Amino acid sequence: MDTHNAEARSHVGTRSDGDVRIVVMAGEFDIDNVADLRIALDPTAPGVTRFVLDVAAVTFVDSAALGIMLQPALDRPVVLAGTVPRRLARLLEITGADLVFATAADVAEGTVMAVPPRRG
Repeated sequence: MDTHNAEARSHVGTRSDGDVRIVVMAGEFDIDNVADLRIALDPTAPGVTRFVLDVAAVTFVDSAALGIMLQPALDRPVVLAGTVPRRLARLLEITGADLVFATAADVAEGTVMAVPPRRG
């Protein structure tokens, strides 16, 4: 599945690697344009055991988009792949969400790396 936001401010692309859903995010994600992201990160997606989010091209994420990114992490690993942009890294740090996501150098690593269990 590959979807584009009508306003071209954001792009969400998805593909699967076995039971891993890879979600490529690019651009700005805010309350007005998170529909594609919500579909891609459906926490009830059958057969998905891990989400890998390629966030290297993300320029902005608001709290609505962050909430969507966190949803699947309630019961399965979510890995942020690639260099996390400074603004996104700061949002994750401020909110404490940096403790929820695993990180990987790239998508390939994110699909196979061991993810330690979350401390709860």
